[in-house]
Amino acid sequence: MGLTGSIVVYVCIWWIVFFSILPVGIKSKDQRFTGNIRGEDPGAPKNPKILTKFLYTTLITSIIFVVIYFMVIKDYVNLREYFN
Repeated sequence: MGLTGSIVVYVCIWWIVFFSILPVGIKSKDQRFTGNIRGEDPGAPKNPKILTKFLYTTLITSIIFVVIYFMVIKDYVNLREYFN
């Protein structure tokens, strides 16, 4: 697996994990919608903790990527033989 392929695989895994972790731990503001609220979505979370989710996503993605990378290097996963 070359550098470009590794980057593409890592970024794809990172986005999948990020969108999977994004809704975890979300709590609403517990406010009822009472008319027109300017500049604020009534369904927006109270504290989304985005930085923590970025860090968890990066950690989980790194672990998954290392496993996939070693599987490709050791020839446990070889898709080239199926597509030639």
